[in-house]
Amino acid sequence: MSLFRKKTLSSLLAQAADSEKSLKRTLGPGNLIALGIGAIIGAGLFVRTAAAAGGHAGAAVTVSFIVAAIGCAFAGLCYAEFASMIPIAGSAYTYAYATMGEIVAWIIGWALVLEYALGAATVSIAWSEFLNKLFDNRIPYEWCHSPFESLLDTTTGVMHHGILNVPSLFILLALSLLLIKGTQESAIVNSIIVIIKVSIVLLFIALGWQYINPANHHPYMIPANAKAAILPNGKEYTYTNFFRHGWGGVLRGAAIVFFAFIGFDAVSTAAQEAKNPKKDMPIGILGSLVICTILYVLFSWVLTGVAPYTDFVRAGKEASVAYAIETYMTNYHWLAKWVTVGILAGFSSVILVMLLGQSRVFYSMSCDGLLPKVFSDLHPKFRTPFKSNILLFLFVGSIATLLPGDITGDLTSIGTLLAFALVCVGIIIMRKADPDHPRPFRTPLVPLVPILGALLCLAMIISLDNTTILVALGWMAIGLMIYFSYSKGNSKLKLKA
Repeated sequence: MSLFRKKTLSSLLAQAADSEKSLKRTLGPGNLIALGIGAIIGAGLFVRTAAAAGGHAGAAVTVSFIVAAIGCAFAGLCYAEFASMIPIAGSAYTYAYATMGEIVAWIIGWALVLEYALGAATVSIAWSEFLNKLFDNRIPYEWCHSPFESLLDTTTGVMHHGILNVPSLFILLALSLLLIKGTQESAIVNSIIVIIKVSIVLLFIALGWQYINPANHHPYMIPANAKAAILPNGKEYTYTNFFRHGWGGVLRGAAIVFFAFIGFDAVSTAAQEAKNPKKDMPIGILGSLVICTILYVLFSWVLTGVAPYTDFVRAGKEASVAYAIETYMTNYHWLAKWVTVGILAGFSSVILVMLLGQSRVFYSMSCDGLLPKVFSDLHPKFRTPFKSNILLFLFVGSIATLLPGDITGDLTSIGTLLAFALVCVGIIIMRKADPDHPRPFRTPLVPLVPILGALLCLAMIISLDNTTILVALGWMAIGLMIYFSYSKGNSKLKLKA
């Protein structure tokens, strides 16, 4: 059936070998690991940790990170096998095209827009908020919020209405121009950003270690009879619910911090720009996951040791780390500012890698005829998909400057989880369809690992709220209309048939 026509591995490998039409291979294993760390460590480390600890896991949020890392590792192992076999830009979209057919590949490619493009927009909005926080809210409200947001100044009684989120537009433009200049240059800047934010994380771990109060780690898991925390609005937050104490709380905490790991899959979108993808791609994907997991566990151990978990329900919120430093770490108030700098650095590298990933997915879809040729036009000097970067800037910038961040929220996650699940399924299909093809890296314990990975991701999708799922389905409906009206008829596989 034409909807499920597949690209052969031989055609994919021939595409990778075409140096005239291919992206420039400039990335080594260190660059790929840095890309992974750049995409993974963002606000998740600074915000999700406190949210999971305060509301559900307590000091055992360290265990939550390990559980979430194991879940990500299932998908990461599957990504690593595909990336070593098929060193082509496009990530899950390309893998689906080779295993499950064109219509599934299109659905994945369209879903990845939710992860990469919408993710970049969401993070750029948060970048704007933290930049204003760094400058003590000196940026006028009107020029750092969307037209759909307003704020009443209780001091003057004046109602402020947002006009345009200029800071988010600025960071998107700067990073888009960097990506047009070249992948190697982008990787160098990303590596510098990664060094800055990891240094700040390590600094917090080193300085905070001496302020750990052992009493804050006992009991390690929240007991069922834990004293209720009083919220800022005066209401009680109780821990009697199964998912707010004990192992239930640890599992709910894992679901919260799982999204702090999102981004490692973006490494696979750069497979066509890796110098030695068969060896380097698994190192980049799994290496970044391991490094980030170690940092997450150490960071959460120190944070929950410095401040009691109930503090993160009562105060702090998105600035919980800065709150813990200012409240409990005497003489280190200056570190709170540097944490904000680290968050901004983290956001910047996440946006950079997300924009890179989205342009490479669209590049692959355009090369296959499923999107117009403009998305695969390469710059004559830089060998980057510059027109795609420009169009993505206009699209992502429009979302970031005009819409509030809460609208773009969980939609980022549902596209990721769908991609993860189908990559896991694809490994099982490929092992049966082409068992003899050389696999420089092999996913262990197939089909157990892929099945566990797919089930975990599907469970996460089901756990999302109904509104998010309905909006995602609406997005998919738009994508299918585009496929049947344009992509199906212009598919290069159909034209070759």
